[in-house]
Amino acid sequence: MKVVIAPDSFKESLTAAEVAQAISRGWLAVYPQAEIALKPMADGGEGTVDAVLAAAGGNRHELQVQGPMGHPVKAHWGMLDDHTAVIEMAAASGLHWVAREERDATITSSFGTGQLIRAALDAGAERIILGLGGSATNDCGAGLMQALGVRFLDEDDHELAPGGAALINLKQIDLSNLDPRVLEVQFDIAADVDNPLVGPRGASAVFGPQKGASPEQVQSLDAALQRMSRVVASTLGEDFSEIPGVGAAGGLGFAAKAFLKARFRPGVELVAELSGLAAALQGADLAITGEGRLDAQTLHGKTPIGVARLAKAAGVPVIVLAGSLGEGYQRTYAGGIDAAFSLTSGPMSLEQACAGADAELQARATDIARLWQVAQTAR
Repeated sequence: MKVVIAPDSFKESLTAAEVAQAISRGWLAVYPQAEIALKPMADGGEGTVDAVLAAAGGNRHELQVQGPMGHPVKAHWGMLDDHTAVIEMAAASGLHWVAREERDATITSSFGTGQLIRAALDAGAERIILGLGGSATNDCGAGLMQALGVRFLDEDDHELAPGGAALINLKQIDLSNLDPRVLEVQFDIAADVDNPLVGPRGASAVFGPQKGASPEQVQSLDAALQRMSRVVASTLGEDFSEIPGVGAAGGLGFAAKAFLKARFRPGVELVAELSGLAAALQGADLAITGEGRLDAQTLHGKTPIGVARLAKAAGVPVIVLAGSLGEGYQRTYAGGIDAAFSLTSGPMSLEQACAGADAELQARATDIARLWQVAQTAR
């Protein structure tokens, strides 16, 4: 038999590759002769680079860049053999770099993400995939573009301070020093949101609070991003603010669309393409996927649903192993998932569940394989 194992990471516990390995060990305990195809997955957020490299090969690079609060951080990115660079914004500008008590969405900058893009260009990238999940910023991608040579100026021709709040004083955008290489590569944005830039569904209102913005700061940030969109429209001759997805990552999607001419695609779709998941599913008997928590939100572009869509197209049944099953998880059955199982074998704390995730994944995979064996015998 052939089994395709294509899970996401279990955040704060296991990488996608580690999850896949644990499930594989559990399945092989019952079916030692099974053909196993390991295809670690991600949806564009934290863990995307490592998942793609584990599934498709390539090289991992590390680079010290400017973190979201201006302090140096060690970030990483990947380069595949076909000169496709894979970058996750979280590596350089992620929320995990900012202590909860220090979060301030008005001043965080995406400059470090721009430094990663510049490094990829220096290495000869011909295509750049940029995952936007997990950001700490609300600067409309201004920091990223500054790292690539763009200057954002106030009425006195002074460069603006870092962060989204400063954009309220934006008067002029100087593109004369924009790195010309950005116009020679294809940018693909991996994101699973369709928010516009401003308004009640915009970057500041929806994502600002989790990055430390108070209700008053949400309003001021929304006004600042509106100012940015107007100046960009007058500079480039086009209004990009209402395009679905430009509100992703604190408006970084806006800068990517306006200045980098990026295409937007679901993150799991891009990762599946890079890892060759569709080809691996051909002739498979079963697909096993997973994520830390399966619930109704999974339907909105998360890894299990992306895997299920490809599996159904290949006529392959899909099972999900999740750290927990949340409210509305049954709705994912309509999205192509055939069965879902929680890892925990009894009451335990979150810390215990994270610490024991590897063993629990292996045990549940063995349980499911034994059930599969019974079903095959009963035929």
